[in-house]
Amino acid sequence: MAAASSSSMAATAVLIPRAPAVVTTTRCSTLRLLPPRVSAAPFSSSVKLTPESRRFPLLQTKATEETSVDAGELFADLKEKWDKVENKSTVIIYGGGAIVAVWLSSILVGAINSVPLLPKVMELVGLGYTGWFVYRYILFKSSRKELATDIEELKKKIAGTE
Repeated sequence: MAAASSSSMAATAVLIPRAPAVVTTTRCSTLRLLPPRVSAAPFSSSVKLTPESRRFPLLQTKATEETSVDAGELFADLKEKWDKVENKSTVIIYGGGAIVAVWLSSILVGAINSVPLLPKVMELVGLGYTGWFVYRYILFKSSRKELATDIEELKKKIAGTE
């Protein structure tokens, strides 16, 4: 019977949740207080020289007059350009196709990003391709010239002048 009562006590001891022990510690901080601001206005428009600007005088910026864009003028320019377009339906189809392509690519990137290991693998593929591209086209002078001629040929094909 003593064994039965001790096993039941052990079982109840396991089932009763324990309250976490409260440990209080005090910590002292020795942070210095910042000096008060000298400026009267929270946003001062005058240029003040900071230690960085004294070291780098070319990095100082000064305020210039604001330039505003007239909405009516902008819409008039857009309307003029739209009136010059001959195949309006083609432009609308290409624009809609571009929007759909961006939407689908964002869905695809989101799906790839949700797979646990695939984003890191894609980063490695991108780094590998970037390294290959630099070695193949950027590192040497002759390959840079080859890349420039390839880009010019592609421009001519796209423009239709070839």
